[in-house]
Amino acid sequence: ARRVCGMPEKAQLHVAMLALQFGYAGFHVVSRLALNMGISKLVFPVYRNIIALFLLVPFAYFLEKKDRPRLTLGFAVQFFFLALCGITANQGFYLLGLDNTSPTFASAIQNSVPAITFGMAAALRIEKVRLDRRDGVAKVLGTLACVAGASVITLYQGPTIFAPTAGDDKPSLQEVPFLAAVAGEGKNWTLGCVYLIGHCLSWSGWLVLQAPVLKKYPARLSVTSYTCFFGVIQFLIIAAFFERDAGAWVFHSGSEVFTILYAGLHRLRRGVRSADMVH
Repeated sequence: ARRVCGMPEKAQLHVAMLALQFGYAGFHVVSRLALNMGISKLVFPVYRNIIALFLLVPFAYFLEKKDRPRLTLGFAVQFFFLALCGITANQGFYLLGLDNTSPTFASAIQNSVPAITFGMAAALRIEKVRLDRRDGVAKVLGTLACVAGASVITLYQGPTIFAPTAGDDKPSLQEVPFLAAVAGEGKNWTLGCVYLIGHCLSWSGWLVLQAPVLKKYPARLSVTSYTCFFGVIQFLIIAAFFERDAGAWVFHSGSEVFTILYAGLHRLRRGVRSADMVH
């Protein structure tokens, strides 16, 4: 086993997974901060994917120069639909859902992605369901547990946040439902849940659709680059129609720049990791 700084390879894998999970958690918080600062939900993913694209293209071009198949119209169409599902719908639903809920909830409901992915793969016969084996039974039980958990956190209406305070002249929060208070004034928690479920469905569909594409076009970094490119084009078209405020494209603080850079690096890491897992 290879050692890095005296650390065994098995320990390195655990550290890498912990770092990855911290990165995911940070992305939820940073994205919510970006929305709270007033960054447009259409401008944010455009800049995010542009950063990821510029960082990824040099590696894809030079590392896969000899292994990359020729780009044909058929491949371009497949990359376009991968972007539509895995970037445009995925990120669009996520930001809409996060804007109406909370980073904690968005992170929790993403745990349903493996279950949804397994269900889609089984339905399309990409993956077999083996109930005669322990791993097959474990997958089915895990899928049911994930779906049940996602349903509970979506449908549960919790108690009030604060108990009544005697002699308090200020408006009491005793009648404010828990979910409504967490979502914030003017937000719709139920609609946010629907958006996040759409985000999970899009993410799972993206993972499933990548499998047949990567079999025909095995250059993983190039597939991610083309997908990211079409995602930028799609978001730019949508923003041209719905984002009429020219000032939304201007950075107003260093904090906004930081959130976009962090999101761009996270987009790069997640795209490469997803392609590696599917491959």
